[in-house]
Amino acid sequence: MTKPAFSIIGCGTVGTCLADLLHRLGYPAAGLASRTRASAEKTAAVVGAGQVFDRVEDAALAGDMVFITTTDDAIGPVCQDISSKKGFKKGAVVLHCSGALSSDLLASARDCGAYAGSMHPLQSFAAAKPGVNLFEGILVSVEGDEPARDMARQAAEDLGAMCAQVDTNSKMLYHAAAVAASNYLVALLHLAFELNQGAGIEPKESLVGLMPLIQGTLKNIEIQGIPNALTGPIARGDVGIVRQHVEEIRAKTPQMLALYQTLGAQTVDIALAKGSIDEKRADELKAVLK
Repeated sequence: MTKPAFSIIGCGTVGTCLADLLHRLGYPAAGLASRTRASAEKTAAVVGAGQVFDRVEDAALAGDMVFITTTDDAIGPVCQDISSKKGFKKGAVVLHCSGALSSDLLASARDCGAYAGSMHPLQSFAAAKPGVNLFEGILVSVEGDEPARDMARQAAEDLGAMCAQVDTNSKMLYHAAAVAASNYLVALLHLAFELNQGAGIEPKESLVGLMPLIQGTLKNIEIQGIPNALTGPIARGDVGIVRQHVEEIRAKTPQMLALYQTLGAQTVDIALAKGSIDEKRADELKAVLK
Protein backbone atom coordinates (compact mmCIF):
# COMPACT_ATOMS: atom_id res chain seq x y z
CA MET A 1 0.00 0.00 0.00
CA THR A 2 1.32 3.43 -0.94
CA LYS A 3 2.18 5.50 2.10
CA PRO A 4 0.96 9.12 2.23
CA ALA A 5 3.47 11.89 1.63
CA PHE A 6 3.93 13.98 4.76
CA SER A 7 4.68 17.62 5.42
CA ILE A 8 6.06 19.08 8.64
CA ILE A 9 5.09 22.57 9.74
CA GLY A 10 7.30 23.45 12.69
CA CYS A 11 10.68 21.75 12.49
CA GLY A 12 11.56 21.48 16.16
CA THR A 13 12.52 18.34 18.05
CA VAL A 14 9.22 16.48 17.61
CA GLY A 15 8.73 17.51 13.99
CA THR A 16 12.27 16.49 13.06
CA CYS A 17 12.00 13.17 14.89
CA LEU A 18 8.72 12.36 13.13
CA ALA A 19 10.10 13.33 9.73
CA ASP A 20 13.22 11.22 10.22
CA LEU A 21 11.39 8.11 11.43
CA LEU A 22 8.51 8.27 8.93
CA HIS A 23 10.91 8.70 6.03
CA ARG A 24 12.92 5.68 7.21
CA LEU A 25 9.66 3.69 7.10
CA GLY A 26 9.02 4.62 3.48
CA TYR A 27 6.72 7.62 3.94
CA PRO A 28 7.67 10.19 1.28
CA ALA A 29 8.89 13.49 2.74
CA ALA A 30 7.10 16.34 0.96
CA GLY A 31 7.15 19.86 2.40
CA LEU A 32 9.11 21.28 5.32
CA ALA A 33 8.56 24.74 6.78
CA SER A 34 9.35 26.41 10.06
CA ARG A 35 9.55 29.80 11.72
CA THR A 36 13.02 30.15 10.21
CA ARG A 37 14.27 28.64 6.98
CA ALA A 38 17.42 27.47 8.77
CA SER A 39 15.33 25.28 11.07
CA ALA A 40 13.58 23.60 8.14
CA GLU A 41 16.89 23.14 6.33
CA LYS A 42 18.34 21.46 9.41
CA THR A 43 15.44 18.98 9.41
CA ALA A 44 15.88 18.35 5.68
CA ALA A 45 19.56 17.56 6.33
CA VAL A 46 18.66 15.08 9.09
CA VAL A 47 16.01 13.36 6.97
CA GLY A 48 17.94 13.52 3.72
CA ALA A 49 14.72 14.36 1.90
CA GLY A 50 11.89 16.86 1.77
CA GLN A 51 11.60 20.25 0.09
CA VAL A 52 12.06 23.36 2.22
CA PHE A 53 9.47 26.07 1.60
CA ASP A 54 9.50 29.68 2.75
CA ARG A 55 5.70 29.82 2.84
CA VAL A 56 3.97 27.39 5.20
CA GLU A 57 0.95 27.06 2.92
CA ASP A 58 3.18 25.76 0.11
CA ALA A 59 4.76 23.18 2.41
CA ALA A 60 1.35 22.08 3.66
CA LEU A 61 -0.08 21.81 0.16
CA ALA A 62 2.68 19.36 -0.79
CA GLY A 63 1.58 16.79 1.79
CA ASP A 64 -1.24 14.27 2.11
CA MET A 65 -0.54 14.06 5.86
CA VAL A 66 0.38 17.41 7.40
CA PHE A 67 1.85 17.62 10.90
CA ILE A 68 1.65 21.01 12.62
CA THR A 69 4.34 20.51 15.25
CA THR A 70 4.65 24.07 16.49
CA THR A 71 4.27 25.21 20.09
CA ASP A 72 0.76 24.58 21.42
CA ASP A 73 -0.24 28.24 21.33
CA ALA A 74 0.75 28.53 17.66
CA ILE A 75 -1.11 25.45 16.35
CA GLY A 76 -4.49 27.13 15.89
CA PRO A 77 -3.20 30.38 14.34
CA VAL A 78 -0.83 28.52 11.98
CA CYS A 79 -3.63 26.23 10.82
CA GLN A 80 -5.95 29.21 10.35
CA ASP A 81 -3.31 31.02 8.32
CA ILE A 82 -2.74 28.02 6.05
CA SER A 83 -6.47 27.44 5.64
CA SER A 84 -7.12 31.07 4.72
CA LYS A 85 -4.64 30.65 1.86
CA LYS A 86 -6.15 27.32 0.73
CA GLY A 87 -2.97 25.56 1.75
CA PHE A 88 -4.43 22.12 2.48
CA LYS A 89 -5.33 19.58 -0.20
CA LYS A 90 -8.88 18.35 -0.31
CA GLY A 91 -8.86 15.02 1.52
CA ALA A 92 -5.55 15.69 3.26
CA VAL A 93 -5.16 14.81 6.93
CA VAL A 94 -3.96 17.57 9.25
CA LEU A 95 -2.57 16.50 12.62
CA HIS A 96 -1.00 18.11 15.66
CA CYS A 97 0.92 16.36 18.44
CA SER A 98 -0.24 18.27 21.52
CA GLY A 99 -1.16 16.14 24.52
CA ALA A 100 -3.46 18.70 26.13
CA LEU A 101 -5.31 20.13 23.13
CA SER A 102 -7.82 18.47 20.83
CA SER A 103 -8.26 18.44 17.07
CA ASP A 104 -10.78 21.27 17.45
CA LEU A 105 -7.76 23.57 17.06
CA LEU A 106 -7.55 22.43 13.45
CA ALA A 107 -11.21 23.01 12.59
CA SER A 108 -10.29 25.64 9.98
CA ALA A 109 -8.57 22.92 7.89
CA ARG A 110 -12.00 21.47 7.18
CA ASP A 111 -12.79 24.62 5.17
CA CYS A 112 -10.29 23.28 2.61
CA GLY A 113 -11.90 19.84 2.61
CA ALA A 114 -9.16 18.41 4.83
CA TYR A 115 -9.62 16.21 7.90
CA ALA A 116 -8.49 17.24 11.38
CA GLY A 117 -6.98 15.04 14.07
CA SER A 118 -4.36 14.78 16.77
CA MET A 119 -1.68 12.18 17.38
CA HIS A 120 0.06 12.50 20.74
CA PRO A 121 3.04 10.30 21.67
CA LEU A 122 3.24 9.73 25.43
CA GLN A 123 6.97 10.25 25.39
CA SER A 124 9.67 12.80 26.14
CA PHE A 125 11.68 13.85 23.09
CA ALA A 126 14.49 15.60 24.97
CA ALA A 127 16.87 12.78 24.02
CA ALA A 128 15.74 12.47 20.39
CA LYS A 129 18.52 11.52 17.96
CA PRO A 130 18.44 10.64 14.24
CA GLY A 131 17.52 7.01 13.74
CA VAL A 132 16.50 6.42 17.36
CA ASN A 133 12.86 5.30 17.42
CA LEU A 134 11.33 6.88 20.51
CA PHE A 135 7.89 5.62 19.40
CA GLU A 136 8.72 1.93 19.83
CA GLY A 137 6.46 0.41 22.50
CA ILE A 138 4.93 3.68 23.73
CA LEU A 139 1.29 4.79 23.84
CA VAL A 140 0.06 7.18 21.17
CA SER A 141 -3.38 8.74 21.59
CA VAL A 142 -5.42 9.63 18.51
CA GLU A 143 -8.66 11.56 18.07
CA GLY A 144 -10.47 13.68 15.52
CA ASP A 145 -12.21 13.02 12.20
CA GLU A 146 -12.34 9.34 11.29
CA PRO A 147 -10.00 9.55 8.25
CA ALA A 148 -7.52 11.51 10.37
CA ARG A 149 -7.72 8.97 13.20
CA ASP A 150 -7.20 6.10 10.77
CA MET A 151 -4.15 7.66 9.15
CA ALA A 152 -2.65 8.68 12.50
CA ARG A 153 -3.24 5.20 13.89
CA GLN A 154 -1.55 3.57 10.89
CA ALA A 155 1.46 5.88 11.15
CA ALA A 156 1.77 5.28 14.90
CA GLU A 157 1.53 1.51 14.49
CA ASP A 158 4.11 1.61 11.69
CA LEU A 159 6.36 3.42 14.17
CA GLY A 160 5.90 0.56 16.63
CA ALA A 161 3.58 2.34 19.05
CA MET A 162 0.41 1.14 20.75
CA CYS A 163 -2.63 3.29 19.91
CA ALA A 164 -5.56 4.42 22.02
CA GLN A 165 -8.46 6.58 20.91
CA VAL A 166 -9.38 9.36 23.34
CA ASP A 167 -12.59 11.34 23.56
CA THR A 168 -12.08 14.69 21.85
CA ASN A 169 -14.12 16.48 24.51
CA SER A 170 -12.17 14.88 27.39
CA LYS A 171 -8.62 15.08 26.10
CA MET A 172 -7.55 17.36 28.93
CA LEU A 173 -8.19 14.47 31.35
CA TYR A 174 -5.79 12.32 29.33
CA HIS A 175 -3.19 15.05 29.63
CA ALA A 176 -3.85 15.40 33.37
CA ALA A 177 -3.23 11.65 33.70
CA ALA A 178 0.16 12.04 32.05
CA VAL A 179 1.00 14.95 34.36
CA ALA A 180 -0.05 12.89 37.39
CA ALA A 181 2.05 9.89 36.34
CA SER A 182 5.15 11.93 35.49
CA ASN A 183 5.26 15.31 37.23
CA TYR A 184 3.35 14.29 40.34
CA LEU A 185 5.59 11.27 40.79
CA VAL A 186 8.35 13.83 41.37
CA ALA A 187 6.13 15.57 43.93
CA LEU A 188 5.41 12.22 45.60
CA LEU A 189 9.12 11.47 45.93
CA HIS A 190 9.66 14.97 47.29
CA LEU A 191 7.17 14.03 50.03
CA ALA A 192 9.20 10.90 50.80
CA PHE A 193 12.46 12.88 50.85
CA GLU A 194 10.99 15.48 53.21
CA LEU A 195 9.75 12.81 55.61
CA ASN A 196 13.13 11.09 55.52
CA GLN A 197 14.88 14.39 56.14
CA GLY A 198 12.74 14.83 59.24
CA ALA A 199 14.13 11.48 60.36
CA GLY A 200 17.71 12.60 59.69
CA ILE A 201 18.24 11.09 56.22
CA GLU A 202 19.51 13.48 53.55
CA PRO A 203 17.90 13.60 50.05
CA LYS A 204 20.89 11.98 48.30
CA GLU A 205 20.72 9.05 50.71
CA SER A 206 16.95 8.90 50.27
CA LEU A 207 17.28 8.63 46.51
CA VAL A 208 19.72 5.73 46.73
CA GLY A 209 17.78 4.01 49.49
CA LEU A 210 14.30 4.39 48.03
CA MET A 211 15.12 3.62 44.39
CA PRO A 212 14.94 -0.19 44.75
CA LEU A 213 11.58 0.19 46.50
CA ILE A 214 10.31 2.52 43.77
CA GLN A 215 11.48 0.24 40.98
CA GLY A 216 10.04 -2.82 42.71
CA THR A 217 6.68 -1.10 43.11
CA LEU A 218 6.60 -0.11 39.44
CA LYS A 219 7.45 -3.69 38.47
CA ASN A 220 4.64 -5.01 40.68
CA ILE A 221 2.20 -2.58 39.06
CA GLU A 222 3.36 -3.71 35.61
CA ILE A 223 2.87 -7.39 36.51
CA GLN A 224 -0.12 -7.31 38.87
CA GLY A 225 -1.85 -4.04 38.05
CA ILE A 226 -3.84 -1.86 40.41
CA PRO A 227 -5.21 -2.60 43.04
CA ASN A 228 -3.33 -5.91 43.40
CA ALA A 229 0.11 -4.30 43.56
CA LEU A 230 -0.78 -2.34 46.71
CA THR A 231 1.12 -3.34 49.86
CA GLY A 232 1.90 -1.64 53.17
CA PRO A 233 0.07 -0.63 56.36
CA ILE A 234 -3.12 0.62 54.70
CA ALA A 235 -3.39 -2.52 52.56
CA ARG A 236 -3.02 -4.51 55.80
CA GLY A 237 -5.50 -2.32 57.66
CA ASP A 238 -2.91 -1.33 60.27
CA VAL A 239 -4.74 1.61 61.86
CA GLY A 240 -2.22 1.99 64.68
CA ILE A 241 0.75 2.49 62.36
CA VAL A 242 -1.14 4.98 60.19
CA ARG A 243 -2.19 6.91 63.32
CA GLN A 244 1.45 7.11 64.42
CA HIS A 245 2.45 8.31 60.94
CA VAL A 246 -0.05 11.15 61.16
CA GLU A 247 1.04 12.14 64.67
CA GLU A 248 4.74 12.11 63.77
CA ILE A 249 4.26 14.06 60.54
CA ARG A 250 2.10 16.63 62.33
CA ALA A 251 4.82 17.09 64.95
CA LYS A 252 7.94 17.13 62.75
CA THR A 253 7.03 17.87 59.11
CA PRO A 254 3.58 19.49 59.31
CA GLN A 255 3.92 21.00 55.82
CA MET A 256 3.65 17.46 54.40
CA LEU A 257 0.61 16.35 56.42
CA ALA A 258 -2.19 17.42 54.05
CA LEU A 259 -0.60 15.62 51.10
CA TYR A 260 0.03 12.48 53.16
CA GLN A 261 -3.60 12.47 54.35
CA THR A 262 -4.98 12.97 50.84
CA LEU A 263 -2.86 10.18 49.40
CA GLY A 264 -3.69 7.96 52.36
CA ALA A 265 -7.43 8.37 51.84
CA GLN A 266 -7.04 7.44 48.17
CA THR A 267 -4.96 4.43 49.18
CA VAL A 268 -7.74 3.26 51.51
CA ASP A 269 -10.10 3.12 48.52
CA ILE A 270 -7.53 1.08 46.58
CA ALA A 271 -7.11 -1.34 49.50
CA LEU A 272 -10.89 -1.71 49.67
CA ALA A 273 -10.99 -2.49 45.94
CA LYS A 274 -8.23 -5.04 46.45
CA GLY A 275 -10.29 -6.73 49.15
CA SER A 276 -7.51 -6.66 51.74
CA ILE A 277 -9.62 -4.56 54.15
CA ASP A 278 -13.34 -4.38 54.83
CA GLU A 279 -15.64 -1.34 55.01
CA LYS A 280 -15.32 -1.08 58.81
CA ARG A 281 -11.51 -0.96 58.68
CA ALA A 282 -11.65 1.47 55.76
CA ASP A 283 -13.81 3.85 57.82
CA GLU A 284 -11.37 3.59 60.74
CA LEU A 285 -8.41 4.39 58.50
CA LYS A 286 -10.16 7.36 56.88
CA ALA A 287 -11.06 8.73 60.31
CA VAL A 288 -7.38 8.65 61.30
CA LEU A 289 -6.42 10.36 58.04
CA LYS A 290 -8.79 13.30 58.45
